[in-house]
Amino acid sequence: MARMVLKLASLAAATSGIYLYGNKFLDPNDFGVVRVGRAIATTAVITYDYLTSLRSVPYGSEEYDFLKSQVHLRSAERLRELCCANRGTFIKVGQHLGALDYLLPEEYTRTLKVLHSQAPQSTRQEIEQVIREDLGKEVLLLVVKQIFPDFEFMWLVEEAKKNLPLELDFLNEGRNAEKVAHMLKNFDFLKVPRIYWELSTRRVLLMEFMEGGQVNDRAYMERNGINVNEISRNLGRLYSEMIFVNGFVHCDPHPGNVLVKKCPASGKAHIILLDHGLYQVLSESFRMDYCRLWQALIKADMKRVQKYSRRLGAGDLYPLFACMLTARSWESVNRGIDRLPVSASEDVEIRSNAAAYLPQITRLLNNVPRQMLLLLKTNDLLRGIESALHTRASASSFLNMSRCCIRAVSTYQRSKSHSLYRRAQISLTEALSLWQINLYELFLWLKGSQLGNWVIALLSWMHHSTY
Repeated sequence: MARMVLKLASLAAATSGIYLYGNKFLDPNDFGVVRVGRAIATTAVITYDYLTSLRSVPYGSEEYDFLKSQVHLRSAERLRELCCANRGTFIKVGQHLGALDYLLPEEYTRTLKVLHSQAPQSTRQEIEQVIREDLGKEVLLLVVKQIFPDFEFMWLVEEAKKNLPLELDFLNEGRNAEKVAHMLKNFDFLKVPRIYWELSTRRVLLMEFMEGGQVNDRAYMERNGINVNEISRNLGRLYSEMIFVNGFVHCDPHPGNVLVKKCPASGKAHIILLDHGLYQVLSESFRMDYCRLWQALIKADMKRVQKYSRRLGAGDLYPLFACMLTARSWESVNRGIDRLPVSASEDVEIRSNAAAYLPQITRLLNNVPRQMLLLLKTNDLLRGIESALHTRASASSFLNMSRCCIRAVSTYQRSKSHSLYRRAQISLTEALSLWQINLYELFLWLKGSQLGNWVIALLSWMHHSTY
C-alpha cells in the first residue's frame, strides 16, 4: 500500500514539479524565487497529504476510497491555485491536465477544467520572461532530478526553448491560421478567424471575433440541437488530415481553443479552431512511419506495431508506446482497438498504469523524436474531448484515420516511383482500399439504422419461409 501511495504522491508532485522550469529563480528582482517557492511548497503539501491521510486506512476499504477521493480533490484545488498564482506555463499544464478525463481522477479534471475558459491573464512582461529563463529551467530541473531520480525532464526544456518564442510571435500565429484555413478549405464545417493584417504586428494580433460552446460541452450541444457524434467525427477528420496527409498540426486543441456553433441560416454545426500559435511540422519520413504504425494498430498487426514503434524511438518499450498512442490497454491493442469500446474496467486499468509506469513513460518521452512530443499531447487532448462526449474508440474515427493513412502512403509511393505502370498500380490499390472502407462504413450504417433492421428482418423472414 505504501508503494501505491508513493506513486500517487509522485504523480501529483511531478505535475507541479515538472513545470517548474518555466520560472526564473536566480534573479530576485523578477520574483522568480517566489514562484519556485510556491511550487515547491505545493508539491510538499500534496505529497504529505497523500502519505499521511491514507497511511493508517486499510487499502481497498470504503473508508480508503472516500479518503482518497478527498485527497485527490484537495490536491487538485492546490494545483489549480498554484496554476492561477504562477500563471504562464503553469496555466498551460493545468489546461492540459483538465482535458485528460480518461487518464486522471475525476477530482483533478473537474477542478482544473475551469482553466480552459477562466484562466487568469498574464502581462506581456510576465510571458516574455519565460523565454529568458533557460538557465533557471536547467538548474531547477537538476534539483527536481535529485528529488525524483526516476523522472527524465530535460526534453521539456528543449521543447520549451523551441516552442515558446513561436507561441509569442503573433505574426507567426496569423500565418498559421491562414495556412490551416487554406489547407482544410474543403471542410465546410471548419471556421478559422480571419486575420486583419493591417492592424496586426508581432506583438498585437487582431482577428475576427467568433463564439460558441466548448467542444467538450455535451449539454450545450444537446440544448442547441448539435449532433455530438457528428462533431466528434468531424474533429477526428480534421486532425487525421492535418497529421497523416499534410504533416502540419495544430497542437493545442484543449476545449477552450475548439468551439462549436450551429449556423442559424444553414442549420449546420461548425467547428471553430482558435489559438494558432503552436503547430508541429512533421518530416516526411516521420509522417510515413507514423501512418504505417497507425495502420498496424488498427489491423492489430503486432509485428508491424513493433517495427514502426521501434523506428519511432520506442525501443523495447513499444507496448507502452502503443498504449500511450491509443489510450487503450495492451490487451485491447492485441485484440484490435476498433473491435470494442473502452470498458469501465479498462478505464481503471489505464488510470492505474499511468501512475505505475510513470518512470518508463518519462524515459520513453525522452527517447522518441521531438516531433512526437506535441503529437502525444494533441492525442491526449483529443482523447479527453472524446471521453467527455462519450465517443471514444468509435468505428468512424478509425475509418477516417485509415482513409488518411492510405491516401498519405499512396501519395508518397507515387512521388517516389518513376514508372507509369507502378504509379497506376498504386492508384488502383489505393482506390480499392478506400472502396473497401466505404463499403464497410455503409455496412456499419445499415447495421445501426432502422432501414438496416428492416433489411435484416426481411432477409431472416425470406430465409425461414423457404423451409
